[in-house]
Amino acid sequence: MRLVVFGEGMIEEQADAAVAWGGDVVNTAVYLARQGAAPELMTAMGVDGESTAIMAAWAAEGIGVGHVLRDPGRTVGRYRITLGADGQRSFAYDRARSAARAFFDHSEATRTFAWAAGADILYLTGITLSIFGRDGRERIGALARRVRARGGQVVFDTNYRPTGWPSAESAWAAMMALGPAISLAMPSLEDQMALTGAATPQAAAEAWRELGADEVVVKLGAEGAYAASAAASELVAAVPTARIVDTTAAGDAFNAGYIAARLARGASMREAAERGAALAAEVIGWPGAIAPRPVGLRAVDTEA
Repeated sequence: MRLVVFGEGMIEEQADAAVAWGGDVVNTAVYLARQGAAPELMTAMGVDGESTAIMAAWAAEGIGVGHVLRDPGRTVGRYRITLGADGQRSFAYDRARSAARAFFDHSEATRTFAWAAGADILYLTGITLSIFGRDGRERIGALARRVRARGGQVVFDTNYRPTGWPSAESAWAAMMALGPAISLAMPSLEDQMALTGAATPQAAAEAWRELGADEVVVKLGAEGAYAASAAASELVAAVPTARIVDTTAAGDAFNAGYIAARLARGASMREAAERGAALAAEVIGWPGAIAPRPVGLRAVDTEA
């Protein structure tokens, strides 16, 4: 199974000044790999020492890096996490020299996209869309349509960050343009409220079903998740946890658990959402996006 994850890897500066790495699609790729999947990351990085070290760390996690483009004129973007008392987080970004933002300037971009068109699963997010201009988003849309037309799955998480867009309206317009190519949408209710005003998980799911998604999973934070398709709907509770250190990557981890169980192993929507909730509960007990091993090292076979 070719599982292609497209987006941006970044350096993560944590609240205690520790330095690590992350990025929403990278976080999901890590937790997919720890579930036994074999994600291939499609992005661009520099050739400097930091970029090379981060790529080595990705490879050590089981992420394929053979289709990561290298840009000698750029490096890796950075983000800083600020935590509230309840573990909720906010982000500040520095993408001035991010190689990922210049992905389509690379001479190998067209060839890499042709390879990605053969994906069985293509995963991307609203942040992926936000780092590119209109031409780049149109190319992403064309890629997603090719994957879905072949019978592949196109999975999309809204992951709406207001600082990445001129307005919520412009962000939703870009997502709507991509919408008909998406087979599995994984928005949070918080994002969907900001984008469209949807006040219930049912309304959030319907917005994506109307665009053409076969299945929608609406993440509800501490309230769990709501999964819906034409055939059924499920409300799945979150997994209680007494240890909430940092909610960074909770949604990314949920997505990984759900995708690995549902698309890779054929679990039901409820089983997949339960696995995603359990993984998210593990991840928020640690600082930063990437929890130390053995977090996430649970075989998907036990859930299917």
